Amino acid sequence: MSRRILVTAALPYANGHIHIGHLVEYVQADIWVRFQKLRGHQCLYICADDTHGTAIMIRARQEGRSEEDLIQEMRGAHLQDFSDFQIEFDNYGSTNSLENKELCSRIWVALRDAGLVTERDVTQLYDPQAEVFLADRFVKGTCPVCKAEDQYGDNCEVCSSTYSPGELINPRSTISGATPEVRTAPHLFVTIEKMHEFLEQWTQEGNHLQPEVRNYLSGQFLKEPLRDWDVSRPAPYFGFEIPDAPGHYWYVWFDAPIGYIASTWQWCKVQDEGLSKYWQSSDTEIHHFIGKDITYFHTLFWPTMLKVAGFHLPTKVNIHGFLNVNGTKMSKSRGTFIMARTYLNHLDPACFRYYIASKLSDGLDDIDLNLTEFIDKVNADLVGKLVNIASRTAKFIAGNSLSENYPDDGGLYAQAAEVGDRIAEQYENRQYSAAMREIMQLAEVANKFIEDHQPWVLKKDPEQAGRLQDVCTIGLNLFRQLIIYIQPVLPELARLTSELLGEELVSWDQSKTPLTGTTVQKYSHMMKRIEKEQVDSMIEESREDATQEQAPQEWSESAQPLLDEPLADECEIDDFVKVDLRVARIVAANHVEGADKLLQLTLSLGGDASRNVFAGIKSAYQPEDLIGRLVICVANLKPRKMRFGLSEGMVCASGPGGKEVFLLSPDSGAQPGQRVH
Repeated sequence: MSRRILVTAALPYANGHIHIGHLVEYVQADIWVRFQKLRGHQCLYICADDTHGTAIMIRARQEGRSEEDLIQEMRGAHLQDFSDFQIEFDNYGSTNSLENKELCSRIWVALRDAGLVTERDVTQLYDPQAEVFLADRFVKGTCPVCKAEDQYGDNCEVCSSTYSPGELINPRSTISGATPEVRTAPHLFVTIEKMHEFLEQWTQEGNHLQPEVRNYLSGQFLKEPLRDWDVSRPAPYFGFEIPDAPGHYWYVWFDAPIGYIASTWQWCKVQDEGLSKYWQSSDTEIHHFIGKDITYFHTLFWPTMLKVAGFHLPTKVNIHGFLNVNGTKMSKSRGTFIMARTYLNHLDPACFRYYIASKLSDGLDDIDLNLTEFIDKVNADLVGKLVNIASRTAKFIAGNSLSENYPDDGGLYAQAAEVGDRIAEQYENRQYSAAMREIMQLAEVANKFIEDHQPWVLKKDPEQAGRLQDVCTIGLNLFRQLIIYIQPVLPELARLTSELLGEELVSWDQSKTPLTGTTVQKYSHMMKRIEKEQVDSMIEESREDATQEQAPQEWSESAQPLLDEPLADECEIDDFVKVDLRVARIVAANHVEGADKLLQLTLSLGGDASRNVFAGIKSAYQPEDLIGRLVICVANLKPRKMRFGLSEGMVCASGPGGKEVFLLSPDSGAQPGQRVH
């Protein structure tokens, strides 16, 4: 029976880029969604950028641009990272949307009507340097409970206690570093204690939460009266102004989870479907995937909001642990705080997806990315076991077809089909590590079959052509079966397998029936081994990035560049303005046949204006890496006829030459055609 399922992952904050710790959650949810779709269920994967709050406001102010411009830029970066890690959302919205604003108002009215909103003055920490009230996450200090240092203003990562920022010992602003002042302002609260009985029933009954989460809530929060939830912030604040409280804005933690519904609504509008079908119907399962650090919000505040406003409650809140690297917390100084883009600069995202899947269970335990084990596991499992099955069989019958009738394999395919039922159950229950073990055990069985029947030997004897076809048919079917099982984790490998065998893999049920009679295409490498040097380079890049972030503002510059190229004679301003420097975008870049140093660049100056330029940068840049880049060009340089063609300008660069050539680029926001003054 087909199910209708809606899956959400926590909304990434628009103030920073995605790192591999974030990716654990998005990969975990993506695997589950892909599995459900493979089983034939309707399953939507919904997410959005979390865009409001003090941090966005402060950063935009520091960068001299609007909050909308900042969050739009970060949205593009987030979506690119997710796409490159093969994470597919059915809709990716924004909390700064009209849909979210309307839903916030609707839920707010429901809370007001239920008598759950109250107002009182709040003594809050204020940053006198940045001139803003400080959100919980922008205050750090010593935990008032366990005395752990460097803890945020809302909860302690050491003892898991929650508290207000004013309770921190020796607080400081993470925005400016200033010591906060205590100021008073009116705030609006939701009195969730009035929902205590409902919350106790919802959290403790049914299967909405993992057992350890149920016990945690009953032992920590539900045994006492629940604290009122502060849901407003006074101006200045980037967010939605509360309609019935001018000058006050909904706190980011109020409108962020509502973004789940708003993003779904956006999808519904495109599909011409009603929102109530997904958020107000018991026929739809709602599954949240979150980290354990936001358990409190998703298991107490969020159910309160949904219940009061008449929305369907989550079927399951799936909570996972944190990601450690080499046994310790991710560290910038050690180079283990790895950004998604840094990882992609060096390694295949499939390797990360598989390793994380091999570690994930349905519990809250932290996951350790041991980099030595990472290399060994990926190379042994994916290259040495799984892909090895195809590489040892497909090349011997490439261009020919599989056997018309599936040969006798001694029951291997049927046995693996039975195991597939168990693997499906493990996926359903988010026991991915158990599923990966089952798959690799089946891969070992398939490899043993190939080793025993040696198709490379059969290939040498023309009289064994029929037997060779049968052996390869069995081997490739066992491979295909395993690829179906691991497809939620490795979608790109599944795509390559579909091309190899001429059959699109779209259903889990395909694993039940062998494939026969189709033509096998030429085999090409499906996955490369990880080399230690790749991981070392990734760590080094992460360490360099961290060093640049933390570099003190004291510079010790070499005098050599000036010695190599002394300053030119002084010129008048009239001499300088004769040189028309313009921002340009490289829209095409090509090698120049017969030229050792030149690349041919087509520069757009905006509109129809362009320049053809030959630049001596070939030793430092690949043409494909230059497309779309903004540069500075001399736009009024007299055209020069070269044997390769007419050069109509010059791009500006620094460096002594050879591989040490560095193109000059304008800051973000510059546009082609703008003059450099």
